[in-house]
Amino acid sequence: MTAAAGVHDFEVVSNEPVAEGLMRIVLSAPALAAGLEAGQFVNVAVPGDASQILRIPLSFSRADAEAGTVEIVYAVVGDGTRRLAAMAPGARSSAVGPCGNPWPLVEGARRACVVAGGVGVTPVVACARMLAGAGVDLDAVVGAQTASRLWGVEELRALGAGRVEVTTDDGTAGRRGFTTDALSELLAAGGYDVVYACGPEVMMAGVARLCREAGVACRVSMERMMCCGFGACGTCNVAMADGSYKSCCKDGPVFDAEEVAW
Repeated sequence: MTAAAGVHDFEVVSNEPVAEGLMRIVLSAPALAAGLEAGQFVNVAVPGDASQILRIPLSFSRADAEAGTVEIVYAVVGDGTRRLAAMAPGARSSAVGPCGNPWPLVEGARRACVVAGGVGVTPVVACARMLAGAGVDLDAVVGAQTASRLWGVEELRALGAGRVEVTTDDGTAGRRGFTTDALSELLAAGGYDVVYACGPEVMMAGVARLCREAGVACRVSMERMMCCGFGACGTCNVAMADGSYKSCCKDGPVFDAEEVAW
């Protein structure tokens, strides 16, 4: 049973760049760290602009209950994340969490592949840590625009990924092309029970199609503008294949790929 969301004060332990346009912030928030499950997210209040009343929803790559810390790798893409990047060690604020639903362990799954595109690597690293802890063998595909924006490869290897295929749009790291190119080859070799993916929606649509064709279960973490984080504002709806809509923040962000109207 997932923990109920609450407001948690935190202190910044560290906040450093890990790749071009990507930062890793570590928050000291013991109660929050103890309640988070891989695939959930936190809604962070970023100080510095009183006109910005909305929190920023962010996935995490690691929640260490023993250390009482939460690690978040995030892209610096707008005013809110620029202010977040400016928070120095010792700075304090609050976060709402745990939010959303976690990655599920698919019953009977013994071998999995995780697929990450861009900053989607953050919840995918958390997913890989969950799978490793459950004794599930895993491979990984990590994609980025270019080598300088790539993060997560060594983390996935350290978590025991047998194969880590890297793709970049320009070929500066790994192979030139898309994550779906590498995944197609891995699926053709067979042996996977489930694929977990997070990244640009066009990528996840391609992953979902490949998994459907291969008869492999697929779980995806969707990205939407989540203004409130608890299902009240209706801004983060995800269209379902049956014609209905579900809330990304409350019903997701993780969905069975077959449920989603791609």
